[in-house]
Amino acid sequence: MRATKANNATGVLVLSDGSVFWGRGLGTESSAVGELCFNTSMTGYQEITTDPSYAGQIITFTFPHIGNTGINMQDVETQKPSVRGVVLREQITPPSSWRAAGHLEDWLERSNLIGLSGLDTRALTIRIRDLGAPNAVIAHNRQGRFDIESLQARARDWPGLEGMDLAKEVTCPRAYEWSEGAWKWYPQGHAAYAKPNGAKHHVVAIDYGAKHNILRCLVSAGCRVTVVPATTSAEEIFALAPDGVFLSNGPGDPAATGVYAVPVIQAVLDRGLPLFGICLGHQMLGLALGGKTAKLPRGHRGANHPVKDLLSGKVDITSQNHGFHVLPETLPATAEVTHVSLFDGTNEGLRLRDRPAFSVQYHPEASPGPHDSHYLFKRFVEMIEAHKGARRAA
Repeated sequence: MRATKANNATGVLVLSDGSVFWGRGLGTESSAVGELCFNTSMTGYQEITTDPSYAGQIITFTFPHIGNTGINMQDVETQKPSVRGVVLREQITPPSSWRAAGHLEDWLERSNLIGLSGLDTRALTIRIRDLGAPNAVIAHNRQGRFDIESLQARARDWPGLEGMDLAKEVTCPRAYEWSEGAWKWYPQGHAAYAKPNGAKHHVVAIDYGAKHNILRCLVSAGCRVTVVPATTSAEEIFALAPDGVFLSNGPGDPAATGVYAVPVIQAVLDRGLPLFGICLGHQMLGLALGGKTAKLPRGHRGANHPVKDLLSGKVDITSQNHGFHVLPETLPATAEVTHVSLFDGTNEGLRLRDRPAFSVQYHPEASPGPHDSHYLFKRFVEMIEAHKGARRAA
């Protein structure tokens, strides 16, 4: 699909098949290559663009009004966004929200991110749905000067996300303590992230690209959280004396990250420590059990994905952001499938029958339900308490 350049075009999206989409450039003047995907969420664009799991990707928003509630510093999921760019249907309007502290376009430029508005996002979404997620280059130049042939070659030659370990690019550089809890309204009429006291359990969170709100949910569930880099060894984790280990979300090909992550997870499982994984952490657990992962043709990205909990029979409306999935038929008999997608039947969760470990593919902290899946953090804490009780009894 080729589009004739409009006279005022200052941005362009070029796909690996040579297709060209013109629009109005936003944010920083630059270009970036990545996998083009789409997200169907109607809200939460700030949390989405700051989710480290989007490293290496360009997001097409299917909802047309992105930026209308502005930007604030409370809703970011990481301080340094790693998404390659964003594609919008409509121009960004002035923010209309009592929480707004800035304009999305200004924030894009400050964050060194490229945006593009005025595109036919419906056509892009249909293309991704029918043909799979293509590689693409997004570019912004205020003078409207672009070397299209060079951009087409760049999109065509980019190797794609398969085989790419991106967790090392977004993980924390060193271990740190996280003490901020979930967003809370106070009787005095104001809201803020809580500072809970008296944590009962120590959780080590392995950061493959952890979202801040996951860490907040762990704190609010009664945990003291130590966050460690993705490449932390099992010995270093055990030296911290955790009551449980958490495997975070993250970007890239799980098989590539698994080269160094799987032996660590296997050591944690052998030690018998309670373990909980989300998104990439779910895939890491599957690989540690001897299972395999595969790339989805278009991925799951949005806040309206129905998932059935096979243990309770309940259906949760979930937030999702992943391009790979665990193949349940490759898991050992000791692993039980606990959740499935009602969109396409793919695996959304598992637990072990012989060890205290479980994981889910979706994001229970993202509150699309709004709190359908928060019980998973409680389940993790209950698992930790049972494990500690068993050790005391022994």
